[in-house]
Amino acid sequence: MTSPPLLEVVNATVIKQGRKALDGLTLTIRRGAHTAVVGPNGSGKSTLMNLLTLEDRPLALPGTAVRVSGSDRWNVFELRARLGILSSDLHHRFVNGNSAGRVTAEDAVLSGLLTTFGWVRLEDTTDEMRQKTAAALTRLGVSHLAKSPLNEMSTGEARRVLIARALVNSPEVLVLDEPTTGLDIVARGAFLDAVRDVARQGITILLVTHRLEEIVPEIADVVLLKRGQVVAAGPKATTLTPAHLSDVFEAPIVVSQSDGYYSASVGAVASR
Repeated sequence: MTSPPLLEVVNATVIKQGRKALDGLTLTIRRGAHTAVVGPNGSGKSTLMNLLTLEDRPLALPGTAVRVSGSDRWNVFELRARLGILSSDLHHRFVNGNSAGRVTAEDAVLSGLLTTFGWVRLEDTTDEMRQKTAAALTRLGVSHLAKSPLNEMSTGEARRVLIARALVNSPEVLVLDEPTTGLDIVARGAFLDAVRDVARQGITILLVTHRLEEIVPEIADVVLLKRGQVVAAGPKATTLTPAHLSDVFEAPIVVSQSDGYYSASVGAVASR
């Protein structure tokens, strides 16, 4: 029996701040297929991810449907336990938010098992939880930072801790929403190497980005968004073309490839 798609969206319109963040969007993301969602700021990328995590809901229009793993009815906490989520907003919440300076790497990862944001009470934890936490930190090469507060780490170290948090529940999917924001070129390279390791371990990667350089070679499928609609979806070879990207970013885009990575620059003329 064929498994249902990871995400199936039909005719979804989402209104945010008085405008259409998604405009009649229809899209299927295959289970097990590492996928990148690409588009400029304001194209609807994060709103699409919010449909996956049930943070946003579409207008109740005829024919509209949003199905995750074949179902349109989910307990939010059960669903989010099956998804590992990392975003620059989550990083800000742990490092610069209300809990800044009080969350160690160990507690940050433990909180992923407790569905909290860094707050951990000893009586709520078990030996099994602590073993899983230690294993997740080791997996990302940051076990030596277990007792260190996140706001005393480099941005790259903190980001690795938050990947460990995202993976501690053994999720089916790792959702990365603009994950390299704030990383320098060295930290970004190390982060992307960690993402490649996760992809090779059988966890589906769903990357949201506006940078082609972040699309690791293991990602085979790309969805291009513009103003809340799908411009193109499918294999990288047919989606990451100068014509499609010039349309999406409304500028003449030149595309190049090296060692499985794509990059884009603004050129004088874009061609197919």
